[in-house]
Amino acid sequence: MQSHTRAMIAASAHAVITGKKVAGIYDHAAARHLRIAAEYRLGRVQGIDADRSAKFGGTLPELFDEADKVFVSLEAHGSTARGYDRASGGFYAAEVGDRVVQIYDYAQSTWFSFDVQVA
Repeated sequence: MQSHTRAMIAASAHAVITGKKVAGIYDHAAARHLRIAAEYRLGRVQGIDADRSAKFGGTLPELFDEADKVFVSLEAHGSTARGYDRASGGFYAAEVGDRVVQIYDYAQSTWFSFDVQVA
């Protein structure tokens, strides 16, 4: 899975599970702040990745990345989310905390951590 896809998933999962607007993400693997915003209302995610000038979102369980023209599924249960990235053909799991999201990328067998800035 591409790093920007993981960041999109982190922002979306946090918005869905906490109900808070995401104003930015810090990607620990890349060691940099990402300009990603997301919000969840009425069963729909709306977001923008300003670093890529790309909108993303959709009605759950499907998210659409307009830049990559690809769907990613996201199903939330409690403080966790699971889904499938159609671009890479890989599954993921996400654990969401108050200001952190950890994503396990099954294709890479690795955890990725993101700090979340809320609006």
